Amino acid sequence: MCGICGQYNFGTKRPVSRADIERMTRSIAHRGPDDEGLFLSDCLGLGFCRLSIIDLEGGHQPMSDVERTVWVVFNGEIYNFLELRTELENFGHRFRTSSDTEVIIHGYKQWGTDVLNHLNGMFGLAIWDEGKKRLTLARDRYGIKMLYYYRDSEKLYFGSEIRAISAGRKQKETVDPSSLYLFLKHRFTPSPKTIFHNIKKLAPGTMLTCEDGKVEIARWYQYKPALFDPPKSDAQVRDELLELYKQSIKRHLLSDVPVGLLLSGGVDSGMLLALMNLFGSNWPTYTVGFGSTFSDDELKDAIKTADYFSSRHTSVQLDKAQFEEALPTVVATLEEPIASASIIAMHFVCKRARQDVKVALVGQGPDELFGGYRRHLGIRYGSLWRMMPSFMRNPARVAAMHVPRNEAIKRAAYSLDLGTEEERFREVLSLLPDEHLAGLFQEDQNLQEVDDGMVSEWQDLQPLMEGVDELGRFQFIEMRSTLADELLMYADKISMAHGLEVRVPYLDRELVEYVERLPAKFKIRYAQSKWIHRKVCNQFMPAEFIRRKKRGFAVNVTDGWFQSSLYTRMEESLMDPSSLMYQHLRYSKVQEMLREHQTRREDFHKVLFSLILFEQWLRNCSNAE
Repeated sequence: MCGICGQYNFGTKRPVSRADIERMTRSIAHRGPDDEGLFLSDCLGLGFCRLSIIDLEGGHQPMSDVERTVWVVFNGEIYNFLELRTELENFGHRFRTSSDTEVIIHGYKQWGTDVLNHLNGMFGLAIWDEGKKRLTLARDRYGIKMLYYYRDSEKLYFGSEIRAISAGRKQKETVDPSSLYLFLKHRFTPSPKTIFHNIKKLAPGTMLTCEDGKVEIARWYQYKPALFDPPKSDAQVRDELLELYKQSIKRHLLSDVPVGLLLSGGVDSGMLLALMNLFGSNWPTYTVGFGSTFSDDELKDAIKTADYFSSRHTSVQLDKAQFEEALPTVVATLEEPIASASIIAMHFVCKRARQDVKVALVGQGPDELFGGYRRHLGIRYGSLWRMMPSFMRNPARVAAMHVPRNEAIKRAAYSLDLGTEEERFREVLSLLPDEHLAGLFQEDQNLQEVDDGMVSEWQDLQPLMEGVDELGRFQFIEMRSTLADELLMYADKISMAHGLEVRVPYLDRELVEYVERLPAKFKIRYAQSKWIHRKVCNQFMPAEFIRRKKRGFAVNVTDGWFQSSLYTRMEESLMDPSSLMYQHLRYSKVQEMLREHQTRREDFHKVLFSLILFEQWLRNCSNAE
C-alpha cells in the first residue's frame, strides 16, 4: 500500500522539476513511511512512497522492466499476482522481484491496457510507456483506492490524494458550488467531481490516457452481468457463495506483515472472523464504540463475537469530547468533506490497530451487494406498491408525508410513485429535495448547471445493466458510486493516515461478479435483507448473532446532540453568523432547519451534520493558507 503522484507536461514538453516531484511525494509521505522513489523522463515525473506489505525488500518503485521501456507507480494490492506471474512466465516474461507491481509491468507489455481486466485487486496506478510517450492512469473496478487528477491544455497532475496535486500546482484551490450542492444532497461528492474546481477523481473502473497531446477518459471495466440461466437453487447459491468467500479470504490474507480485523458487532465482520479462522487462529481484532451510555453501541456485541471465535480483542471506547476534539483532524485527513459520523470511529480504530498490525480486513460490501439498507426494501417491493389502485396508495402517501421527524419515510413515499427508474434512484439516494437544497444557497452561487454525478453514472452504466432486475440495477450503481465515493474513500484516507492497509474481502472481483448475477429473491426475501448472505453465515455463528439489530455507528449520538438544548462547539458552528459556510449558504435557512430539528418537527440530522463537516473543512482550509 502506497502513495503515488506525478506530473506530465504533455503540451509544453518542458522538463519536470525534480524539486516539484519531491514536494508532491513528501505531501503524501504518511501513506508510505517505509520507502520512497521518483522517476524523471524529460516532461514526465513520477513520485512514490511505500508502506511495505509484500516483498519487503524487492518492491521499490517507480519500477520498470529491464529495458526501462515501461514504468509503473502503483498503490494497492493485486491478489491474483502469483497466478498472473505464472501465466506471463509461460509467455516468456522473466521476473526480477516477488512483488505484485512487476506483474503489472509485464502484463502491460503482454496485453497493453487490457492488463487491467486481468487484475483482481485494489489499485490506483500510473503506467508510463516510454516508447509511445503515453501515460495511463487507472482506478480499480469498485473504487477501493483513490486517484485524483488535474489537467489543462498543457499539463496533467495526479495523486493518491488531493494534497499531492496542490503541492505540485502551488495554487490555492477553490470551492465548486455545484459540487457543494451535490455534497449536501448525498453526504459526499460523486465521481468524477471533487469539492474543488478543476480537480477531479477517476470514477471506479475508469482510466485516463494522455498521448499525443490528447487526454481521454474511458471505462475499462465493462462487466455486463446477466441473471443465471438456468436459475440456481438456494442450496447451490449458498454453497457457491461460501466457496467464493473462502477463496477471497485466502487471497486477502496474503501478506508478509501481521494482519488483523476491524470488528463491528454485526454479522458481516463476524463472518470474516469465522472465515479467517479457517486459515489461522488467535487473530487480533479491534472495535470502537461509546459504551453503555448509548443504546445502539456495538462494543458488547463485538466482544461476544470475538470471544466466540477466540480472537485477541481490543475495544476502544470514546466519549463525546473525544469525538469533537478529533473532528478537525479527521476532516483534514479526508481532504473532501464526507458527512458520516463513522469517520471518527474509523480514525480511532485504525489508530489503535496500527500499534499491532500493518494490514486489517474490514467488512464493507455486503449491504450494497445483498440489499442491507432500508432503501433496498423500497426498490425490491416498489413495483407492488405501484400496482395498487390510487385510492389505496394516496391515503398512505399522505399519511407518510405527515409523519414527524422521519425524512426517510417521506422520501420513500415520494420516490415510490415516480415513473422512471432514473427518477426513483435519484430520489432514494438524496437527503433532501432539489428545491429545498437550492433554497439554502446564496443567490450569487452559480447553480444553473448542476450535473448530478449519480444520474450521469446511471446513464453511463445503463447499457451494462440490461440483464438484471431493478434491485440489481440499483445495486450496480451503488457499488460504483455511493460505496466507492463515501465508505471506501474515507476508509482509504483514514487508514493510510495511520500507515494501515485496509482490505475489503467482500469486494473480491469473482465474488462481486457472482452476486451481481443473482436475482432479487436471493438478496431480499420475506422482507428480510441480505437473505442468502445470512444463510451462509448461519453455518458459522449462532442465530442470536445473525438476528442482531443493524446499527449505524454514532447516528444516535449526533442526532441526540442536535436535539439537545445545550450549546456545544458543533452546534455553535451552525448558529454563528460569521461561520465560513455562510459565504455560500443562507444563514436564515440553516437556522430554520436547525429549529425544526430541535423541536422534533423534522429529522434533519444528516444534513445538519453535513453542514458541520463542511464548516470544519472550510476552517481547516482557511488555517492552512
